[in-house]
Amino acid sequence: MDCLASLRDFLTLHSDCILEVFGLLVGLAYLYWEYRADWKVWVAGLIMPAISLFVYWNAGLYADFGIDIYYLLAAIYGFWCWRWGSGKKSVELPITRTPRRMWLALAGALIVVYAGIVYVLIHFTDSTVPYWDALNTALSIIAMWMMARKWVEQWLVWLVVDAISTGLYIYKEIYFYAVLYFIYTIIAWYGYREWERKMQAQKV
Repeated sequence: MDCLASLRDFLTLHSDCILEVFGLLVGLAYLYWEYRADWKVWVAGLIMPAISLFVYWNAGLYADFGIDIYYLLAAIYGFWCWRWGSGKKSVELPITRTPRRMWLALAGALIVVYAGIVYVLIHFTDSTVPYWDALNTALSIIAMWMMARKWVEQWLVWLVVDAISTGLYIYKEIYFYAVLYFIYTIIAWYGYREWERKMQAQKV
C-alpha cells in the first residue's frame, strides 16, 4: 500500500512533467510521419493535442489550448483529405504548391483570426503573452489547413510557428516542449526540401 501511495503521490506531483515527456515522444513521431508525408501523421495528430490540452491550460497559454481543439478536428479532416481527397479510389492526395489564388485568402484569414484572438486574450484571460500567443495560434490555424491540403509551403509557415513556440515555451518554463519545437524549427526547413523532392518525383 505504501508503494502504491508513493507512486500516486509521485504521479500527482509530476503529472505535468510526465505529460510533457509523453507529448514530446508523440510529437517526434508526428514530425517523422509528416516529414515522410505519411498519413499516419494524423494518428499522432489526434493524440498530441489531447495531451497538450492539459499542459497549455496549466501554463496559462489559453490560445494554444483553444487551438488544440481545432487540431483535433483538423486531424480528422486531414486524415480524410490525405486518404481520399484526390478523388481517385486508392490514390492518396498528391503534394502540390499552394494555389496562387489562395494566398490572398490565407493572408486575410490570418489577419482576422489574429485580431480576434488578441481581443479575446486581452479582455477575457490573464494571458501574459497575448500578442505572441495569438500570432502563434493564428499562424498554426493557417498552417494546419495548408497541411491538410498537402501544400508544400505549409512547412515554411510551420517554421515560423515553431520558432515562436520555442521562445514562448522557454519563457513559460515548459522545457520539454521547448526542446521539441526547437527540433521542429530545424527540421521544418528540411521537411520543406523533402516535400519539394517528393513533389517533383510525383511528376516523373
